Amino acid sequence: RNRADDMGREQPKEKRTGGDFAAATRRSGASAALGHMVEHRLPTTGLPPAAGPRRHSRRPRRRCRLLLPPTFALALLSLAYLSFSSHASLPFHPIHQGPMNRENVGKGMDKRDKRNTTVKENISMTIDKSEPFIKGRKKKSYGPCEIEFLPSVDNLVEPADYNNFTQFLLKYILTEGHLIGNGIFEPLFAGHQSLQEREETYYAKNQSLHCGFVEGPEGYPSSGFDLDEHDRAYMATCRVVVSSCIFGGSDYLRRPTKSRIGSYSKKNVCFIMFLDELTLTTLSSEGHIPDENGSIGLWRIVVVKNLPYKDMRRAGKVPKLLAHRLFPSALYSIWLDSKLRLHADPMLIIEYFLWRKKAEYAISVHYDRTCVWEEVLQNKRLNKYNHTAIDEQFYFYQSDGLVKFNASGHDPVLPSCK
Repeated sequence: RNRADDMGREQPKEKRTGGDFAAATRRSGASAALGHMVEHRLPTTGLPPAAGPRRHSRRPRRRCRLLLPPTFALALLSLAYLSFSSHASLPFHPIHQGPMNRENVGKGMDKRDKRNTTVKENISMTIDKSEPFIKGRKKKSYGPCEIEFLPSVDNLVEPADYNNFTQFLLKYILTEGHLIGNGIFEPLFAGHQSLQEREETYYAKNQSLHCGFVEGPEGYPSSGFDLDEHDRAYMATCRVVVSSCIFGGSDYLRRPTKSRIGSYSKKNVCFIMFLDELTLTTLSSEGHIPDENGSIGLWRIVVVKNLPYKDMRRAGKVPKLLAHRLFPSALYSIWLDSKLRLHADPMLIIEYFLWRKKAEYAISVHYDRTCVWEEVLQNKRLNKYNHTAIDEQFYFYQSDGLVKFNASGHDPVLPSCK
C-alpha cells in the first residue's frame, strides 16, 4: 500500500498518532525500495497535543532554507564592503563621531609629533612624489662588480710603510665602578661614557676610551658577548681574519668557495663565524655540524653566549665594528655579511683595495642609496627598527653636524661600481 495514499486517506483520530507518523517516516525509504508491502502499524495509545498540524509545517521550513543562502551571501558582501571601503566616511567610526572628537585627535597628534618636526620635514624632502613607495614592487637587479684581481697570491708585495698613518696609543676601559649620585648601577656592554668623553675619542691622540666589552665591578654579572677561553686564545693569534656572524637563526650558513681560495690563505687566514646557541642548534638540525676542530668547512665556529642586546641586528654590530677588540693582533680584517658568500682569495682582496692604493680602510658604496636621509626612509619602510628610535637617532646625527648629501655639489660620491 502506497504511503501517500495511506496518509491522504481519512482516518480515525485515535489512530493518527505521533508514533504512527514517526514509524511511517522511518519506513519511507524502505517502502520506495521494496515496492508494495504490507504495513505493520505499531499500536497507539493516545494523541499528543502537537501531532495534528505537524505534516503542514514543511512548506515554511522549505522557504526558510531557500532564503538562508542569499541572506548569508548578502551578509558576506556587506562585511567585505565595510572592510575595504574608507573607514573615514563611516558615520559610526569612533574617531569621527563629531567635531569635538576630531579636534581632540588632531591636538593629540600635533602634540605627539611636535618634538620631531625638524626630522620629519627633512625626511619628507627625500620622498620622490613621482614614484611613491609601493609595497611589494620589484627590486632592481645589480650585477657583480668586475674587479681585476691578481691571478695568484705568489707575487704579492706588502707596502713597506703607509704615509697616511698617525702613530698614537689607545687603551680601552675594561671595568667601571659605581656611578656617582646613582643608587643603582647596571653594567653596560658599551659602558657609561658621557657625550664629552665621546667627543674626545674623535681625536687621534694617546687616550683611554670606551670601546665595548666593559665589565662592572667585581660581583656584578657580565655585560655580554661571552666567549670561550680557547676561542679567545685562538683569535689572539690571528694576523689576517675574515669574520661574519649569524644571530637568532636569521640566516643560512654560506661557506667560502674553496676553489677560489689559495693554499696560503687557507693556512694563514682565520675564517671566523660567530654564532649564538640558537643558530648553532638550527644549523646542526640542517646538517651543518662542526667537526672535531670546531669548523664547518673553512669557517671556525665561535659560539657567543649572553648577547649584549636583544635586537639581533644590534648584536651583530659588535663583531662587525669591533674586530680590533676581538682580534687584537690582526693587521687586516675583512667583514663579510652573512647574506654574502666569499668568492675571492682574502689576500687578493687586501692587495686590490688596500695595498695597491696604500689605503687603511675600504668600504663599498651602497648599491642603491647614497644618502642617510634615504636610508632612514628605507629602514622605516622595512620596519627594521622602532620608528621613534630611528627618528631620535637620526635627529642626534643631525645635531652632531650631519647634513644632507647634495648630488649636484662639489663633493662626489665615493667611487664604486654597481
